[in-house]
Amino acid sequence: MTATTMRAISQDTLGGPEVLHEIELARPAPGPTELLVRVHAAGLNPTDWKHRATGGLLGDPPFVLGWDVSGVVEAVGPGMALFEPGDEVFGMLRYPQGHGAFAEYVTAPSRHFARKPAELDHVHAGALPLAAQTAWQAVADVARVQAGQRVLVHAAAGGVGHLAVQMAKARGAHVVGTASAAKHDFLRGLGADELIDYRNADFAEEVGDLDAVIDTIGGDYGPRSLRTLRPGGTIVSLVLSNVAGDLSAQAGALGIRAREMLVEPDHATMRTIAALVMADRLHVEIDTVLPLEQAAKAHELGEKGHNTGKIVLTVPPSG
Repeated sequence: MTATTMRAISQDTLGGPEVLHEIELARPAPGPTELLVRVHAAGLNPTDWKHRATGGLLGDPPFVLGWDVSGVVEAVGPGMALFEPGDEVFGMLRYPQGHGAFAEYVTAPSRHFARKPAELDHVHAGALPLAAQTAWQAVADVARVQAGQRVLVHAAAGGVGHLAVQMAKARGAHVVGTASAAKHDFLRGLGADELIDYRNADFAEEVGDLDAVIDTIGGDYGPRSLRTLRPGGTIVSLVLSNVAGDLSAQAGALGIRAREMLVEPDHATMRTIAALVMADRLHVEIDTVLPLEQAAKAHELGEKGHNTGKIVLTVPPSG
């Protein structure tokens, strides 16, 4: 690589993890109010392998995936006043248009980032932005969870789920989670009050009178979850689906709010996440750490769906 180029992981066709390969790209330059960040770690999320396989919201390749970033400010664009070169930052590229974290450098608006807490190394910081902002925006902004309320988090040991459990607890809620029995001790350690083994029990028969459901799974989980909510409760679906209208209609008939949401990068949310970390109220679980060149293996592991917490790629400097 030269001073004007960088390594990145790209794909020319849609397909399985094997379509991912390393390429050389021109190093980007920051525009007005933007940062150029030297990536040290980039977290993976289910949206990465979904877009790799289907194109999703990105259309046809080639493209570089990845939205989570932790790294160091390399340069700043005109008018950018929040950071300066050398600052350690973490944040999320705009979803979905701002993808490109699986590379040595990224550019993005400065307010998509926050200062990385000193308590976090780059691996843990790189695991947080998309999942933690998704969890916070679902729990606090959309469901508006308050102290004393009862909240159900589906796939509670997953990347978003284990953070949503902690955030609901931080807001004083009674938290119920669905997860395999092997992950119950882990979730109890995060503060979950009740746990349901989805393999051996129907959550809709096990729990009721809930104020909010955070659905990270989709499919029939949304309609089934309506049976667990009290009138006036809220279900937040984090999986866009073609049953949204039906779910909304069913929910409305029961006096329940149903909302689908996509995460948005937000400076204030990132600062809230940093504050929770520094207050020892939010911990991110790392399942696997691999170097950038093993992105295909990381995707393969993620698609199996058995990981607890996050998978992260590290980006060592070239040469």
